[in-house]
Order: sequence, then structure tokens, then C-alpha cells
Amino acid sequence: MATYVSLIRYTQRGIENMKESPARLDSAKQLFQSLGAELKSFHLAMGRYDAVVISEAPNDETATKAALTIGAAGAVRTETFRVFTEDEYRHLISELP
Repeated sequence: MATYVSLIRYTQRGIENMKESPARLDSAKQLFQSLGAELKSFHLAMGRYDAVVISEAPNDETATKAALTIGAAGAVRTETFRVFTEDEYRHLISELP
């Protein structure tokens, strides 16, 4: 499966309902699972982003569905991008002309 990093920022609604955040995280984990993906880790962050999520999904379409569904709930905004493991990186480099 492909690996993704999501940088998360709470919306005003998300901040106002912060105590519900653990339940929202549990819902996100269930959503990923229902899509055939996995939320591998969640990290509360300091700085420009409020949290960082590492996930795996079978393809970009599935990762996009998860991000759009979570964003539509209104508590967070996400910036998600595909990343490559070290093994994938080495394989890509080995195939360069």
C-alpha cells in the first residue's frame, strides 16, 4: 500500500469542540478501515500544523476519498501528500536512466 502524510489544521469549529477530538479520531480510523486503508499514526503537533497523520491506502483515489470525507465534517482542514518509503525510494533511484 502507498503511504501518505496528512498535515492537519483545526478549523474554528474543531477548536470550539476540542473535547470531541478523540471521538473524531476514532471515527477517522474507522473510515480508513472501511475504505480498505489504515490510519497508521496520529501525532499532535506544535507550530503551523495542529496534527500530523501517517496513513496507508491502496491508491491515491482512496486516500483522496478519506481526506475529502474528513474535511467535509468541518472540524479540520487537511493537506495530504504521497510519500515513499526508503525501499520505494531506492527502487525508484535504481531505475533512473
